[in-house]
Amino acid sequence: MQKVQLGNSDLHVTKVCLGTMTWGEQNTEAQAHSQLDYAYERGINFIDTAEMYPVMARAETQGSTERYIGTWLKKTGLRDKVVIATKAAGPNASVTWIRGGRARNFDAANLKAAVDTSLQRLQIEHIDLYQLHWPSRNVPIFGNNVFHPKQERDCVAIEETLAALGDLVKAGKIGAIGVSNESCWGVNEFIKQSEMKDLPRIATIQNLYNLTARHYETSLLDETCYRENVSLLAYSPLAFGQLTGKYHDDPKAHGRLTVFPPTWSPRYLRPATVAATARYVQLARDNGLTPTQLALAWCYSRWFVASTIIGATSLEQLKHNIDAYDIVLPLDVIKQVDQIHAEITNPGQ
Repeated sequence: MQKVQLGNSDLHVTKVCLGTMTWGEQNTEAQAHSQLDYAYERGINFIDTAEMYPVMARAETQGSTERYIGTWLKKTGLRDKVVIATKAAGPNASVTWIRGGRARNFDAANLKAAVDTSLQRLQIEHIDLYQLHWPSRNVPIFGNNVFHPKQERDCVAIEETLAALGDLVKAGKIGAIGVSNESCWGVNEFIKQSEMKDLPRIATIQNLYNLTARHYETSLLDETCYRENVSLLAYSPLAFGQLTGKYHDDPKAHGRLTVFPPTWSPRYLRPATVAATARYVQLARDNGLTPTQLALAWCYSRWFVASTIIGATSLEQLKHNIDAYDIVLPLDVIKQVDQIHAEITNPGQ
């Protein structure tokens, strides 16, 4: 499988990344290990996780995903063969249990605590790519699309966060750094501060990107990240399973959108998202593709996507997701995708 360099780092990763956020909630440790085995056998060398996983976030399961990866690494001895990425949780009033209930933010004390506990759970000495899961400051994310100045809150300055990450790099605990759920302004500010203060430079941005959520293309993030050499790691390429067509075929199908409360992922249940999905499902089937193949082949083929993060709850799903990497979408199909997007623009953003 093709590998790409992440930003200006020395990391070279496969164009497909194994996502893990269901492990510990929808998947057992044995199932997680089976997925890791299979992905590695297929040539995937990139694994993405987070300290808050699995989802839905609960105190009883928090950290299980990293622990499952850690036991697999210890069992297989493959640490030097894979790139491990994890993330530090940002401020969230509803998640009070991470890091012993301390006020979570991106200051030196919190980042050191987050890195140290992730290292312990992963049973490794060095995290290859360390990411900030969501911004410290007020930013519209996770389905909120409008910036509201009245929602401003206390936050840690980006300069301070970069300095703390720099100390962790010097200590050998982390390597490259990245952001997630970031804006164009945020990317530029991280780069400006790193250049002004000789601090670590972000290599990646992990943001939402799928057929129903193409905001990355229209928010100037694509140009910014291209010119500043920041690599996009596209998450949720199947819109929490909506773009597989299974909920289109059976609204009560078992999965995240039916197992978890509707308030957890409302953007993928919006009428416009459901309507757009129906169009994409029909387009795929009219062209001899499964909806999953259309959705993933789209992400895999975009010039600005460095690596697409795929998650699965079964080996069958994982195989299908990886196999889609070899599909080349005809130009006519791409034009029809763009037509649907023009008519129902970013309903899942």
